[in-house]
Amino acid sequence: MNTITLLTAMPETVQELSIWGMIVKGGWLMIPIFILSVIAVYIFCERYILIRKYTQNNDIFMDKIKDCILADNIRGAITLCNEENTPMSRMLIKSILHLQLPVTELRAITESNANLEVAGMEKGLSTLATCAGMAPMIGFLGTVVGMVQAFYDMALAGNNVNITLLSRGIYTAMITTVAGLIVGIIAYFAYNALTARIDKVINNMESTNAVFMETVYELKIKNS
Repeated sequence: MNTITLLTAMPETVQELSIWGMIVKGGWLMIPIFILSVIAVYIFCERYILIRKYTQNNDIFMDKIKDCILADNIRGAITLCNEENTPMSRMLIKSILHLQLPVTELRAITESNANLEVAGMEKGLSTLATCAGMAPMIGFLGTVVGMVQAFYDMALAGNNVNITLLSRGIYTAMITTVAGLIVGIIAYFAYNALTARIDKVINNMESTNAVFMETVYELKIKNS
């Protein structure tokens, strides 16, 4: 009976820890990790929205371009490219303007334009990769800082060491590591997802370039 009375008289000590509470207990190193997460999410959303519409291979567009070139309707082909406004169409504009050049020079112009378009699509990916690498490193730095804080508190406490005294350093050590790994994993996944999308666009550009060069050969044979 006394045991039951003691148990019911014990105060409730278990408290739920909210996400905000964990962030606060993680210390000041949570600030750069949060900034990296915002940068990573922004770059991924901005690049994904931009690149998503480029991944579709528009065969109808190339058929129209081919018909215009074979009909010597250069102005019509350029108008179609401007209306399409994709990496494939922008790659073709300067090449169409220089159809009178030899095939080797025309191929070089097309490849140069393609490289410029790919560089434009890859804008921000290096920053995203940096976020994927830095976030876990900052998290591990938080682990070291937390351990230093814990040992420092132990040294000050002398023989009066208890788990409550060490909790500040332990929270910093564990929470920053978890946060850094989460941000790093998300940024790494986002980087690979964007890279896969860009690779698909590059494949479409190579296919477009092949159709364009075949059309140029047909035109030169026709005019010879």
